[in-house]
Amino acid sequence: MTHILCQRHGAILEIRIQRPEKLNALSVAMYHDIGRALAELERDDALRVAVVCAEGKHFTAGVELDQWAPYFRSGEGFPLAAGEIDLFGLAGPRRCKPVVMAVQGYCFTWGVEMLLATEVRVAAEDTQFAMLEVQRGLYPCGGATLRLPQQMGWANAQRYLLTGDRWSAEEAHRTGLVQEVVAPGTQREAAMRLAEGIARAAPLAVQGVLKATRFAQHHPEAEAIDQMFRDLVPVMESEDAAEGLQSFVERREAVFKGR
Repeated sequence: MTHILCQRHGAILEIRIQRPEKLNALSVAMYHDIGRALAELERDDALRVAVVCAEGKHFTAGVELDQWAPYFRSGEGFPLAAGEIDLFGLAGPRRCKPVVMAVQGYCFTWGVEMLLATEVRVAAEDTQFAMLEVQRGLYPCGGATLRLPQQMGWANAQRYLLTGDRWSAEEAHRTGLVQEVVAPGTQREAAMRLAEGIARAAPLAVQGVLKATRFAQHHPEAEAIDQMFRDLVPVMESEDAAEGLQSFVERREAVFKGR
């Protein structure tokens, strides 16, 4: 039985985690199902953005540690299979289309690490975040040691990584980990509104933004500038760029087709 439901809403792919009876604990099967859903997002030209959300009071209380311990002991990372995209962005092909994530209640361990690998995040006011691994005899391996210090600040991140303590939606917003804090029960709708705005934008341009910003994270500024202008050429030669210019001249909203 799958615990991941995928639904299409026009150009938006909703990836819904639905295992509330287990507080949406991540199993190995769920990891693969999410990986296949993200691959579908990349593969289908009709899809422009995904929204990840979860049923129940909590986004997730963590992982099925007994299932995952053998993989962690192996030293080989997560069991990414062919035709999947790693939800943590640590291995395999990189995702080129954006993901908006909505969380509520407990958002622990892998929930935080997937959040760190997405582009835009919404949290309900009741969300509690935590990286609990040091309280279980291990340390995070889904990207938190790489990204939490970058996105939250070194000392802020160490405060939680080294203790396993929880932090609030307010603290996540203050430190930039989430972009909106909303009333409990409205986080999915808020994420869908953000996704709709992304879906209306030019797909090639959106993907160009992701490529340029990711490249700039890992390369010197001068190299990033050169790469940015090289990658801009095919975007400017696209039908969407012509439509953008024409809509500007005609003072109307552009209609983009992703080509």
